[in-house]
Amino acid sequence: MTDVPVERLGPAETRSVAERIAMAFQPLDVTRWLVPDEAKREAVLADNFEILVDHAMRHGIVHATADRAAVAVWLPQAGEPAPPPADYDARLAAACGEWTPRFQHLDELFEAHHPHADHHHLAFLAVAPERQGRGLGNVLLRHHHAVLDAEGLPGYLEASSERSRKLYARHGYRSAEPFRLPDGAAFYPMWREPVG
Repeated sequence: MTDVPVERLGPAETRSVAERIAMAFQPLDVTRWLVPDEAKREAVLADNFEILVDHAMRHGIVHATADRAAVAVWLPQAGEPAPPPADYDARLAAACGEWTPRFQHLDELFEAHHPHADHHHLAFLAVAPERQGRGLGNVLLRHHHAVLDAEGLPGYLEASSERSRKLYARHGYRSAEPFRLPDGAAFYPMWREPVG
């Protein structure tokens, strides 16, 4: 699947991107820990992801397939990292409510394991559940990896499932020791050196 058009998105699509990620991530072990209430999980995740996607619209790169079935959110980390999202603590509390401490704990884990070398961070790669397994994630990865390879920049991400870890490994990412949430759900830090 190489003929799927990829588009760069702008701020007007922030909410729809956040909702696409929330829908795709809802069944993951890590999100079940973050928001144990299944009835509220997708809405809370969307509100949380909206903060991060909004930040990426200003300081990063957000791509999607033309039909918006798949989205990728990248944050370049060159020299000094981008400032945190504006009013982050207040916005996080408003988005996550009683589960805010869980999201804060996850933020601390991410920060403790994040590399300092220049790279692009794949914050999110999400595909609509009914379209998963059809190569759309591969299309978005190849699209941005072409940029990284041309610029000689590594990529970094935290895989949140064994399935995604295998996908990223096929694209040249090497997995480091996982870090875990209190319930044992794992994140796999993964690093990709540029090709060529």
